[in-house]
Amino acid sequence: MQFSLTANDPQSKARAGTITTDHGTIETPIFMPVGTAGTVKGVHQRELKDDINPDIILGNTYHLYLRPQTEILQKAGGLHKFMNWDRNILTDSGGYQVYSLSGNRKIKEEGVKFQSHIDGSYHMFTPERVMQIQRVIGADIIMAFDECTPYPCDYNYAKRSMHMTHRWLDRCIAELDKLPFTYDYAQAFFPIVQGSTYKDLRKQSAEYIANAGAVGNAIGGLSVGEPAEEMYAMTEVVTEVLPWDKPRYLMGVGTPINILENIALGVDMFDCVMPTRNARNGMLFTSEGTINIKNAKWADDFSVIDPMGHTYVDTQYTKAYLKHLFSVNELLGKQIATIHNLGFYLWLVREARRQIIAGTFKSWKDKMVRQMDKRL
Repeated sequence: MQFSLTANDPQSKARAGTITTDHGTIETPIFMPVGTAGTVKGVHQRELKDDINPDIILGNTYHLYLRPQTEILQKAGGLHKFMNWDRNILTDSGGYQVYSLSGNRKIKEEGVKFQSHIDGSYHMFTPERVMQIQRVIGADIIMAFDECTPYPCDYNYAKRSMHMTHRWLDRCIAELDKLPFTYDYAQAFFPIVQGSTYKDLRKQSAEYIANAGAVGNAIGGLSVGEPAEEMYAMTEVVTEVLPWDKPRYLMGVGTPINILENIALGVDMFDCVMPTRNARNGMLFTSEGTINIKNAKWADDFSVIDPMGHTYVDTQYTKAYLKHLFSVNELLGKQIATIHNLGFYLWLVREARRQIIAGTFKSWKDKMVRQMDKRL
Protein backbone atom coordinates (compact mmCIF):
# COMPACT_ATOMS: atom_id res chain seq x y z
CA MET A 1 0.00 0.00 0.00
CA GLN A 2 1.18 3.52 -0.81
CA PHE A 3 -0.05 6.88 0.48
CA SER A 4 0.68 10.27 -1.00
CA LEU A 5 -0.50 13.68 0.17
CA THR A 6 -1.99 15.98 -2.44
CA ALA A 7 -2.85 19.09 -0.44
CA ASN A 8 -3.09 20.55 3.07
CA ASP A 9 -5.69 23.09 4.14
CA PRO A 10 -3.94 26.31 5.20
CA GLN A 11 -6.40 27.04 8.05
CA SER A 12 -6.74 23.58 9.62
CA LYS A 13 -5.00 20.20 9.73
CA ALA A 14 -7.22 18.81 6.97
CA ARG A 15 -5.43 17.07 4.15
CA ALA A 16 -6.23 15.41 0.84
CA GLY A 17 -4.35 12.32 -0.24
CA THR A 18 -4.40 9.10 -2.25
CA ILE A 19 -4.06 5.53 -1.01
CA THR A 20 -3.06 2.97 -3.63
CA THR A 21 -3.55 -0.78 -3.19
CA ASP A 22 -3.69 -3.74 -5.54
CA HIS A 23 -7.47 -3.15 -5.86
CA GLY A 24 -7.16 0.49 -6.92
CA THR A 25 -6.88 3.99 -5.55
CA ILE A 26 -8.71 5.56 -2.62
CA GLU A 27 -9.00 9.33 -2.59
CA THR A 28 -8.96 10.76 0.92
CA PRO A 29 -10.66 11.94 3.00
CA ILE A 30 -12.93 8.93 2.50
CA PHE A 31 -16.03 7.46 4.11
CA MET A 32 -16.27 3.66 3.93
CA PRO A 33 -19.80 2.22 3.75
CA VAL A 34 -20.16 -0.60 6.26
CA GLY A 35 -20.77 -4.02 4.71
CA THR A 36 -20.58 -6.00 7.95
CA ALA A 37 -21.48 -9.45 6.68
CA GLY A 38 -20.50 -9.20 3.02
CA THR A 39 -23.18 -6.71 2.01
CA VAL A 40 -23.98 -3.05 2.52
CA LYS A 41 -27.51 -3.52 3.84
CA GLY A 42 -30.26 -2.72 1.39
CA VAL A 43 -27.98 -1.82 -1.53
CA HIS A 44 -27.22 -3.94 -4.57
CA GLN A 45 -23.53 -4.05 -5.52
CA ARG A 46 -24.41 -2.49 -8.87
CA GLU A 47 -26.04 0.51 -7.17
CA LEU A 48 -23.20 0.73 -4.70
CA LYS A 49 -20.64 0.88 -7.48
CA ASP A 50 -22.46 2.90 -10.13
CA ASP A 51 -24.29 5.47 -8.00
CA ILE A 52 -22.74 5.76 -4.52
CA ASN A 53 -19.36 4.86 -6.01
CA PRO A 54 -17.11 4.32 -2.95
CA ASP A 55 -13.45 3.46 -3.46
CA ILE A 56 -13.57 1.14 -0.43
CA ILE A 57 -16.12 -0.60 1.79
CA LEU A 58 -15.80 -2.28 5.19
CA GLY A 59 -16.39 -5.86 6.32
CA ASN A 60 -16.19 -7.36 9.79
CA THR A 61 -14.04 -10.25 10.92
CA TYR A 62 -16.32 -11.32 13.79
CA HIS A 63 -19.45 -11.58 11.64
CA LEU A 64 -17.76 -13.12 8.60
CA TYR A 65 -16.00 -15.66 10.81
CA LEU A 66 -19.35 -16.81 12.20
CA ARG A 67 -21.23 -16.60 8.89
CA PRO A 68 -20.51 -17.67 6.18
CA GLN A 69 -17.33 -18.91 7.98
CA THR A 70 -13.76 -18.71 6.75
CA GLU A 71 -13.87 -22.11 5.04
CA ILE A 72 -16.58 -20.89 2.66
CA LEU A 73 -14.74 -17.63 1.99
CA GLN A 74 -11.51 -19.47 1.20
CA LYS A 75 -13.32 -21.79 -1.23
CA ALA A 76 -14.83 -18.73 -2.90
CA GLY A 77 -11.40 -17.16 -3.31
CA GLY A 78 -11.85 -14.49 -0.65
CA LEU A 79 -14.46 -11.89 0.20
CA HIS A 80 -13.94 -9.87 -2.99
CA LYS A 81 -14.97 -12.78 -5.20
CA PHE A 82 -17.60 -14.06 -2.77
CA MET A 83 -19.54 -10.77 -2.88
CA ASN A 84 -18.52 -9.77 -6.44
CA TRP A 85 -16.70 -6.58 -5.39
CA ASP A 86 -13.53 -5.66 -7.28
CA ARG A 87 -12.63 -2.53 -5.32
CA ASN A 88 -11.00 -2.12 -1.93
CA ILE A 89 -12.19 -3.73 1.30
CA LEU A 90 -11.12 -3.07 4.90
CA THR A 91 -11.89 -5.51 7.70
CA ASP A 92 -12.26 -4.53 11.33
CA SER A 93 -10.64 -7.18 13.53
CA GLY A 94 -13.76 -7.87 15.61
CA GLY A 95 -12.47 -6.14 18.75
CA TYR A 96 -15.42 -3.76 18.82
CA GLN A 97 -17.97 -6.55 18.30
CA VAL A 98 -16.42 -8.56 21.12
CA TYR A 99 -16.57 -5.41 23.29
CA SER A 100 -20.28 -5.10 22.53
CA LEU A 101 -20.85 -8.68 23.79
CA SER A 102 -20.04 -7.56 27.34
CA GLY A 103 -22.27 -10.18 28.94
CA ASN A 104 -21.00 -13.06 26.81
CA ARG A 105 -17.22 -12.75 26.73
CA LYS A 106 -14.17 -13.06 28.94
CA ILE A 107 -11.00 -11.08 28.23
CA LYS A 108 -7.64 -12.55 29.21
CA GLU A 109 -4.04 -11.97 28.17
CA GLU A 110 -4.27 -14.87 25.74
CA GLY A 111 -7.28 -13.38 23.98
CA VAL A 112 -11.05 -13.24 24.25
CA LYS A 113 -13.41 -16.16 24.77
CA PHE A 114 -16.93 -15.29 23.64
CA GLN A 115 -20.31 -16.77 22.88
CA SER A 116 -21.76 -16.40 19.41
CA HIS A 117 -24.77 -14.10 19.30
CA ILE A 118 -26.25 -16.54 16.79
CA ASP A 119 -26.30 -19.90 18.57
CA GLY A 120 -24.46 -19.42 21.87
CA SER A 121 -21.47 -21.53 20.79
CA TYR A 122 -18.10 -20.67 22.34
CA HIS A 123 -15.18 -19.28 20.35
CA MET A 124 -11.72 -17.89 21.07
CA PHE A 125 -10.16 -14.88 19.38
CA THR A 126 -6.43 -14.41 19.94
CA PRO A 127 -4.29 -11.88 18.07
CA GLU A 128 -2.79 -14.76 16.08
CA ARG A 129 -6.15 -16.29 15.21
CA VAL A 130 -7.61 -12.97 14.12
CA MET A 131 -4.67 -12.40 11.76
CA GLN A 132 -5.17 -15.86 10.30
CA ILE A 133 -8.88 -15.18 9.75
CA GLN A 134 -8.22 -11.84 8.10
CA ARG A 135 -5.68 -13.42 5.76
CA VAL A 136 -8.43 -15.79 4.57
CA ILE A 137 -11.10 -13.09 4.30
CA GLY A 138 -8.62 -11.26 2.10
CA ALA A 139 -9.37 -7.58 2.71
CA ASP A 140 -6.91 -5.04 1.31
CA ILE A 141 -6.53 -3.37 4.72
CA ILE A 142 -6.69 -5.44 7.91
CA MET A 143 -6.77 -4.28 11.51
CA ALA A 144 -4.91 -5.28 14.66
CA PHE A 145 -6.83 -7.12 17.37
CA ASP A 146 -7.46 -4.72 20.24
CA GLU A 147 -9.67 -4.19 23.26
CA CYS A 148 -12.18 -1.37 22.87
CA THR A 149 -12.78 0.11 26.32
CA PRO A 150 -16.24 1.36 27.33
CA TYR A 151 -17.19 4.93 28.19
CA PRO A 152 -16.92 6.00 30.91
CA CYS A 153 -13.83 3.99 31.79
CA ASP A 154 -11.75 3.93 34.97
CA TYR A 155 -8.23 5.29 34.38
CA ASN A 156 -6.45 2.21 35.71
CA TYR A 157 -8.60 -0.12 33.61
CA ALA A 158 -7.97 2.03 30.52
CA LYS A 159 -4.23 1.91 31.19
CA ARG A 160 -4.13 -1.87 31.67
CA SER A 161 -6.26 -2.38 28.57
CA MET A 162 -4.06 -0.08 26.49
CA HIS A 163 -0.91 -1.97 27.43
CA MET A 164 -2.60 -5.29 26.63
CA THR A 165 -3.65 -3.89 23.25
CA HIS A 166 0.01 -2.98 22.65
CA ARG A 167 1.14 -6.51 23.57
CA TRP A 168 -1.54 -7.93 21.30
CA LEU A 169 -0.25 -5.66 18.52
CA ASP A 170 3.23 -7.15 18.87
CA ARG A 171 1.71 -10.63 18.59
CA CYS A 172 -0.31 -9.60 15.52
CA ILE A 173 2.84 -8.36 13.80
CA ALA A 174 4.81 -11.50 14.70
CA GLU A 175 2.03 -13.69 13.32
CA LEU A 176 1.71 -11.73 10.07
CA ASP A 177 5.46 -12.07 9.53
CA LYS A 178 4.91 -15.85 9.38
CA LEU A 179 1.75 -15.82 7.25
CA PRO A 180 2.00 -15.45 3.47
CA PHE A 181 -0.77 -13.64 1.64
CA THR A 182 -3.62 -16.05 0.88
CA TYR A 183 -4.44 -14.58 -2.53
CA ASP A 184 -2.56 -12.92 -5.38
CA TYR A 185 -2.54 -9.42 -3.87
CA ALA A 186 -1.04 -7.77 -0.82
CA GLN A 187 -2.69 -6.74 2.43
CA ALA A 188 -1.88 -3.62 4.46
CA PHE A 189 -1.97 -3.77 8.28
CA PHE A 190 -3.11 -0.95 10.58
CA PRO A 191 -2.53 -0.95 14.37
CA ILE A 192 -5.06 0.82 16.63
CA VAL A 193 -4.53 3.60 19.19
CA GLN A 194 -6.46 3.15 22.45
CA GLY A 195 -6.43 4.97 25.81
CA SER A 196 -10.08 5.92 26.39
CA THR A 197 -10.57 9.66 27.03
CA TYR A 198 -7.28 10.21 28.90
CA LYS A 199 -4.88 12.49 27.05
CA ASP A 200 -1.74 11.01 28.58
CA LEU A 201 -2.80 7.48 27.66
CA ARG A 202 -3.81 8.51 24.15
CA LYS A 203 -0.44 10.19 23.62
CA GLN A 204 1.43 7.16 24.99
CA SER A 205 -0.58 4.77 22.82
CA ALA A 206 -0.14 6.92 19.71
CA GLU A 207 3.62 6.90 20.25
CA TYR A 208 3.66 3.10 20.62
CA ILE A 209 1.53 2.65 17.49
CA ALA A 210 3.63 5.12 15.48
CA ASN A 211 6.79 3.25 16.46
CA ALA A 212 5.33 0.02 15.04
CA GLY A 213 6.07 1.47 11.60
CA ALA A 214 2.88 0.26 9.91
CA VAL A 215 1.78 1.72 6.56
CA GLY A 216 -1.30 3.29 8.18
CA ASN A 217 -2.74 3.80 11.65
CA ALA A 218 -6.16 3.76 13.27
CA ILE A 219 -7.77 5.46 16.25
CA GLY A 220 -10.16 3.22 18.17
CA GLY A 221 -12.25 3.44 21.31
CA LEU A 222 -14.07 6.65 20.38
CA SER A 223 -17.70 7.23 19.39
CA VAL A 224 -18.69 4.86 22.23
CA GLY A 225 -20.84 7.35 24.12
CA GLU A 226 -18.42 10.14 25.00
CA PRO A 227 -19.38 13.78 24.26
CA ALA A 228 -18.31 15.01 20.84
CA GLU A 229 -15.90 17.52 22.36
CA GLU A 230 -14.04 14.71 24.13
CA MET A 231 -13.83 12.79 20.88
CA TYR A 232 -12.32 15.81 19.13
CA ALA A 233 -9.88 16.41 21.99
CA MET A 234 -8.62 12.80 21.88
CA THR A 235 -8.36 12.87 18.09
CA GLU A 236 -6.30 16.05 18.24
CA VAL A 237 -3.89 14.53 20.77
CA VAL A 238 -3.41 11.46 18.58
CA THR A 239 -3.04 13.18 15.21
CA GLU A 240 -0.32 15.36 16.71
CA VAL A 241 1.70 12.16 17.28
CA LEU A 242 0.84 9.83 14.39
CA PRO A 243 3.10 10.26 11.34
CA TRP A 244 1.80 12.86 8.89
CA ASP A 245 2.81 10.83 5.84
CA LYS A 246 0.60 7.81 6.65
CA PRO A 247 -3.21 7.56 6.52
CA ARG A 248 -5.16 7.95 9.76
CA TYR A 249 -8.41 6.03 10.22
CA LEU A 250 -10.91 7.08 12.92
CA MET A 251 -12.99 3.97 13.56
CA GLY A 252 -16.77 4.04 13.90
CA VAL A 253 -17.25 7.80 13.38
CA GLY A 254 -19.87 9.14 12.89
CA THR A 255 -22.35 11.91 12.12
CA PRO A 256 -21.68 14.18 9.13
CA ILE A 257 -20.65 16.92 11.57
CA ASN A 258 -18.30 14.54 13.42
CA ILE A 259 -16.67 13.63 10.13
CA LEU A 260 -16.06 17.22 9.05
CA GLU A 261 -14.67 18.24 12.44
CA ASN A 262 -12.31 15.25 12.49
CA ILE A 263 -11.18 15.90 8.92
CA ALA A 264 -10.19 19.34 10.19
CA LEU A 265 -8.04 17.58 12.82
CA GLY A 266 -6.13 15.56 10.22
CA VAL A 267 -8.13 12.31 9.91
CA ASP A 268 -8.31 10.64 6.48
CA MET A 269 -10.63 7.62 6.80
CA PHE A 270 -14.01 7.00 8.45
CA ASP A 271 -16.67 4.33 8.74
CA CYS A 272 -19.99 4.17 10.56
CA VAL A 273 -23.28 2.26 10.41
CA MET A 274 -25.18 5.52 11.01
CA PRO A 275 -26.09 6.39 7.39
CA THR A 276 -27.51 2.93 6.70
CA ARG A 277 -29.03 2.21 10.13
CA ASN A 278 -30.64 5.64 10.41
CA ALA A 279 -31.92 5.39 6.85
CA ARG A 280 -33.82 2.21 7.70
CA ASN A 281 -35.47 4.13 10.54
CA GLY A 282 -36.45 7.05 8.33
CA MET A 283 -33.73 9.57 9.24
CA LEU A 284 -32.16 11.32 6.26
CA PHE A 285 -29.01 13.43 6.28
CA THR A 286 -29.08 16.30 3.79
CA SER A 287 -27.07 19.38 2.92
CA GLU A 288 -29.79 21.50 4.55
CA GLY A 289 -30.24 19.49 7.76
CA THR A 290 -31.68 16.25 9.11
CA ILE A 291 -35.11 14.94 8.06
CA ASN A 292 -37.36 12.44 9.84
CA ILE A 293 -39.23 11.30 6.76
CA LYS A 294 -41.92 9.61 8.89
CA ASN A 295 -43.22 12.98 10.09
CA ALA A 296 -46.64 14.03 8.78
CA LYS A 297 -45.26 17.33 7.47
CA TRP A 298 -43.72 15.55 4.47
CA ALA A 299 -46.98 13.89 3.32
CA ASP A 300 -47.64 16.55 0.65
CA ASP A 301 -44.09 17.82 0.11
CA PHE A 302 -43.36 17.09 -3.53
CA SER A 303 -39.84 18.52 -3.50
CA VAL A 304 -36.85 16.24 -4.02
CA ILE A 305 -35.09 14.69 -1.03
CA ASP A 306 -32.02 16.93 -1.33
CA PRO A 307 -31.75 19.76 -3.87
CA MET A 308 -27.99 19.11 -4.13
CA GLY A 309 -28.86 15.80 -5.84
CA HIS A 310 -26.15 13.46 -4.51
CA THR A 311 -27.60 10.30 -6.14
CA TYR A 312 -30.24 9.35 -8.67
CA VAL A 313 -32.81 8.78 -5.89
CA ASP A 314 -32.52 12.46 -4.92
CA THR A 315 -33.75 13.55 -8.31
CA GLN A 316 -36.29 10.79 -9.02
CA TYR A 317 -38.25 10.60 -5.76
CA THR A 318 -40.01 13.20 -3.64
CA LYS A 319 -40.23 13.51 0.12
CA ALA A 320 -43.96 12.79 -0.11
CA TYR A 321 -43.39 9.51 -1.96
CA LEU A 322 -40.68 8.39 0.45
CA LYS A 323 -42.88 9.27 3.45
CA HIS A 324 -45.65 7.17 1.87
CA LEU A 325 -43.32 4.18 1.43
CA PHE A 326 -42.37 4.31 5.12
CA SER A 327 -46.03 4.67 6.10
CA VAL A 328 -46.94 1.43 4.34
CA ASN A 329 -43.72 -0.30 5.48
CA GLU A 330 -42.55 -0.82 1.92
CA LEU A 331 -38.98 -2.14 1.65
CA LEU A 332 -38.27 0.21 -1.24
CA GLY A 333 -38.50 3.14 1.18
CA LYS A 334 -35.61 1.82 3.25
CA GLN A 335 -33.60 1.16 0.11
CA ILE A 336 -34.12 4.68 -1.27
CA ALA A 337 -33.25 6.21 2.11
CA THR A 338 -30.10 4.08 2.39
CA ILE A 339 -28.88 5.02 -1.09
CA HIS A 340 -29.55 8.66 -0.33
CA ASN A 341 -27.68 8.69 3.01
CA LEU A 342 -24.66 6.84 1.66
CA GLY A 343 -24.61 9.10 -1.37
CA PHE A 344 -24.71 12.13 0.88
CA TYR A 345 -21.83 10.88 3.06
CA LEU A 346 -19.69 10.16 -0.01
CA TRP A 347 -20.56 13.55 -1.49
CA LEU A 348 -19.60 15.21 1.80
CA VAL A 349 -16.09 13.74 1.99
CA ARG A 350 -15.48 14.31 -1.71
CA GLU A 351 -16.57 17.92 -1.44
CA ALA A 352 -14.31 18.23 1.62
CA ARG A 353 -11.45 16.96 -0.53
CA ARG A 354 -12.22 19.53 -3.24
CA GLN A 355 -12.35 22.31 -0.69
CA ILE A 356 -9.02 21.21 0.86
CA ILE A 357 -7.34 21.23 -2.54
CA ALA A 358 -8.85 24.66 -3.25
CA GLY A 359 -7.67 25.99 0.13
CA THR A 360 -11.21 26.87 1.23
CA PHE A 361 -12.03 23.94 3.50
CA LYS A 362 -12.26 25.78 6.84
CA SER A 363 -14.90 28.33 5.81
CA TRP A 364 -16.89 25.70 3.86
CA LYS A 365 -16.75 23.29 6.82
CA ASP A 366 -18.02 25.92 9.26
CA LYS A 367 -20.94 26.74 6.94
CA MET A 368 -21.84 23.06 6.42
CA VAL A 369 -21.74 22.34 10.16
CA ARG A 370 -24.25 25.13 10.78
CA GLN A 371 -26.55 23.86 8.03
CA MET A 372 -26.39 20.18 8.95
CA ASP A 373 -27.09 20.92 12.60
CA LYS A 374 -30.71 21.81 11.76
CA ARG A 375 -33.67 19.48 12.20
CA LEU A 376 -35.97 20.09 9.25
